[in-house]
Amino acid sequence: MLRVLMILVPLALSIYAFIDCITTDEKDIKHIPKPLWAILVLLFPLVGSISWLIVGKDRAALQRPAGRQRWVAPDDNPDFLKSLGQDRPAPGPGADGDTPKDTAPGGGASAGEGRTDRDGRPDPAGEAVDKDDPDKPRP
Repeated sequence: MLRVLMILVPLALSIYAFIDCITTDEKDIKHIPKPLWAILVLLFPLVGSISWLIVGKDRAALQRPAGRQRWVAPDDNPDFLKSLGQDRPAPGPGADGDTPKDTAPGGGASAGEGRTDRDGRPDPAGEAVDKDDPDKPRP
């Protein structure tokens, strides 16, 4: 088991250091150019990896803010919440339910008007079902 760890730990360290080296921005690398660091990590896996992790990367640059704003969820973003009221058009006539509904020629409501099925959709047949008791039809 110890022999396996003696092979896997340096291998994992080398893979991590190489990927970290090639994905690091050029301005955050210290002392020698990026391609030379990658070659050093590949040719001398243990020494190159350790040296990359200790002196190759400017760790202080990672702690500085990059000038970008931190992402904020829409419900916490005051600018987004303000924009919600601006994008909506004003309600038109009848949007709030103030206008009377059409009536049948006899003056009363038509056969299926106002009745809904158990899902709340209009029932064209006129036989609405009570939401509390689906087996009992409403009058």
